[in-house]
Amino acid sequence: MSPTYPLVLDLDGRRAVVVGGGPVGARRTTGLLEAGAIVTVVAPALCEDLAVLVDDGRLTWLPREYAEGDLAGAWLVQAATADAEVNATVAADAERAGIWCVRADDARTSAAWTPATARVDDITVAVSASRDPRRARAVKDRIAVKLQTGELPLRRVRRKRTGHVALVGGGPGDPGLITTRGRRLLADADVVVVDRLAPRALLDELDPEVEVIEAGKGPQAHTLSQLEINDLLVERARAGQRVVRLKGGDPFVFGRGAEEALACAEAGIPCEVVPGVTSAVAVPAAAGIPVTHRGVTRQFTVISAHSAHPGEGPDWASLAAVEGTLVFLMGVSQLPLVVEGLRAHGRSPATPVAVIERGTLADQRTTTGTLETIVATATERGVRSPAVIIVGEVVTVAEELATVVRRP
Repeated sequence: MSPTYPLVLDLDGRRAVVVGGGPVGARRTTGLLEAGAIVTVVAPALCEDLAVLVDDGRLTWLPREYAEGDLAGAWLVQAATADAEVNATVAADAERAGIWCVRADDARTSAAWTPATARVDDITVAVSASRDPRRARAVKDRIAVKLQTGELPLRRVRRKRTGHVALVGGGPGDPGLITTRGRRLLADADVVVVDRLAPRALLDELDPEVEVIEAGKGPQAHTLSQLEINDLLVERARAGQRVVRLKGGDPFVFGRGAEEALACAEAGIPCEVVPGVTSAVAVPAAAGIPVTHRGVTRQFTVISAHSAHPGEGPDWASLAAVEGTLVFLMGVSQLPLVVEGLRAHGRSPATPVAVIERGTLADQRTTTGTLETIVATATERGVRSPAVIIVGEVVTVAEELATVVRRP
C-alpha cells in the first residue's frame, strides 16, 4: 500500500457532490452537511433519510442518473451507488477534473477515503486503518469513549478567561461510578476542590498543572468551613479558572451543594450541577440489599444521622412509624443513638439492620444484625466510617441472594 497524507478539509460553503441515493449516500451526505458543505445529490430515487433532507431544503437533488458535467465546481465527490461501473466512471471524471473522489464500494481503487470520526467538544479524531472501515470504526469507538469519559486529555492550553464552577457528584467511592459528564469536567478543570469521601483515585489521572485543594470534612475536623469553600469557588471562578467541586455521592444529597450553587448564583458565577450516584442507594445495592423490594417495601427514607442527639436529630417517633426502609448516612458514630431512638418509639428490636463500610470499594464490608444486637456486633467488629446503615426487612434479601448464588 502506498503512503497516504492525512488532511482535514474545511468544506463550509463549498460544493460537494454525492452520486447515489441509498443509505450509504445518506450517511455521506449527512456528514457533508454537518461540515457546512453545499451538497448536490445525483440519483434517480432517494432513500427516506435523503428525501427528508430534500423536503427540508438542505440539499439539491438531481433526479436522474449521473451525467458528465455533474462534478463542475465541486471540491469533493462521494461515489456511493450500488453500481461499480457508475462509481468507476464518477471516480475517473473526478480524476481528470482534479477533484478528490471517495468510492464507497471499493477503497482499494479510491483516491480518497472517509475516515471513522469521533467528535467530542471541539476535538475531532479521524481514524483510517489500511482501508479497513470496520477496524477503523472499532478503534474510533474506543477513542471516543476515552474522550467522553475524560481518560484522554481535553484541557485547552489556551482558552477564554471565563470562569465556571461545576458541582460534580463523584459517586459512592468506586471511581468507575462517576458520570461521564463529571469525568469530562474533571479532566478539563484548572482547580479541583475535593471532599474527603470523593473518589480520590481520579485525582491521580489529572494533568500535573491542575491544582487540587483539600476541603474535606471529617467527623471531628474540617479542612475548610463551608463559608470558606463558597468564597474559594467564587474567587477562583472570578479569576477565570474552571473549578470542579468534587464530592462523594450526589452534591444535593446531604452534600451542601445547594449552598454552593446559591453562593455562585449570588456572585454571578456560571455554575453547573452534575448529579452523582448517591451512596444511599448504591451502597446497599453493592451489598445485595435493594432499598425497595416487591412484597417487602415500596418506599425508603434517607436520613442524615450526623447529629442524632435529642433535640438536634431526626424525628424518631415519625421514623419509627415508617413501614419502609430507613437509610442512615454519616451515622456510624451515632449508631447507639439511632438504635435507641427507633426502639424507644416502638420499632421492633427484631428489625434487621446492616452496616456497610466503604461501599463499592475493594475492601467493602457488611455487618448485619437486628436493632437488639447491631451495636454490640458493630463494636466487636470495629465498624468505622464511612459507612451506611440500613434498617428494614430488605436487609434479609441479601441473605436470600447469597443463598441463590451458592447453589450449584
